[in-house]
Amino acid sequence: MAHTATLTHGGFNLSTRIANFIERVKENRARATEYNRTYTELQRLTNRELDDIGIRRCDIADIAREHAYCG
Repeated sequence: MAHTATLTHGGFNLSTRIANFIERVKENRARATEYNRTYTELQRLTNRELDDIGIRRCDIADIAREHAYCG
């Protein structure tokens, strides 16, 4: 007796799944780029400049992550 298995993913065909994957990759790259840009800009500030805007140097990574991935 022969069995066939069909796997469907919510009715999406392969080309749609590939397109969605590519879109997610692009979004993730854009977020990573934004994180790096924000992190670098804040790192370039002096301690005095950071103090003026109320940021501690140890918080820069968290601020960049929040900006790029949550905000």
